[in-house]
Amino acid sequence: MSSDAVWIIPVFVVLGCLLPSATAHSLILYPSQLARDSRSSCPAPDPNLYYRPVIGIVSHPGDGASGRLTNATGASYIAASYVKLVEAAGARVVPLVYNEPPETLLKKLELVNGVLFTGGWAKTGYYFETVTKIFKKVLEKNDAGDHFPLYAICLGFELILKIVSQDNNILEEFSALSQASTLQFVENANIEGTVFQRFPPELLKKLSIDCLVMQNHRYGISPGKLLNNEKLSSFFEILTTCTDEHDKEYVSTVRSRNYPVTGFQWHPEKNAFEWGPPAIPHTDDAILITQLVANYLVSEARKSLNRPVAQEVLDNLIYNYSPTYCGKAGRGFDEVYIFVPV
Repeated sequence: MSSDAVWIIPVFVVLGCLLPSATAHSLILYPSQLARDSRSSCPAPDPNLYYRPVIGIVSHPGDGASGRLTNATGASYIAASYVKLVEAAGARVVPLVYNEPPETLLKKLELVNGVLFTGGWAKTGYYFETVTKIFKKVLEKNDAGDHFPLYAICLGFELILKIVSQDNNILEEFSALSQASTLQFVENANIEGTVFQRFPPELLKKLSIDCLVMQNHRYGISPGKLLNNEKLSSFFEILTTCTDEHDKEYVSTVRSRNYPVTGFQWHPEKNAFEWGPPAIPHTDDAILITQLVANYLVSEARKSLNRPVAQEVLDNLIYNYSPTYCGKAGRGFDEVYIFVPV
């Protein structure tokens, strides 16, 4: 064998390994080789839904940090975790500053597709009056044919219990400060059309076994007291309950029977977006709960008929403000938006 032949054979073998077979090459289709119709086969968005929803979040008196950030008269705040909850599901936020002039607040309500009441401590005074007005406006919008959802979390839920019952003493005391808990679904609970509808079956099971939600409250209402109050029982359907440190049972999730209103005694926003209190669950399942709760609110807001003027929305978005980091103390909120009257 000549020296030339010795060199040709290895080169031929290597090149053969590098060249793809005709069969393999024929399976690769580039965009230019695809049928033209397939490039326009994406279904059109549902024309009955609004894909630029905006949620109004009502501010709460104070700075969210017991005066460590500001002692300005009339200051109010929104914890950034509520804003992030809304944004995580594809909506934007307009702050509804509770002590703005009433005409300003009502005008902002015309820029949103749903409302969120946050947690906090203020149960009386001008804050309660403002929340009452907004709650009634939410019901009016729905009665007029606009699907206009409301999320009421912790204090927000407590306030609408007072408003619906027309009883300022309806709340009971519980011991559920900074603790993780399960959620116990009431017997024969119908989750169709509720915040829990899209929860995977396995996650629904885990909710009753694993401590996946965060509680942080001293007030609430027992199932018996809610059911024995005609105004409350006709307005709300109980979905879940919890027990506090002394095994006292309280209502933890409700939905309105006739309106897109959901009340939480627990805090769905904290799992993914707050890091101070060590009791907050941060497992995969806990984060998924936050996301699913957010998705439901925004999916309901997309059903709203309101189509606000784009420039007016831009002028009032939360993006016009900067959050303040306050998490170094290792308690309370990580970030807050603060609003000080001019």
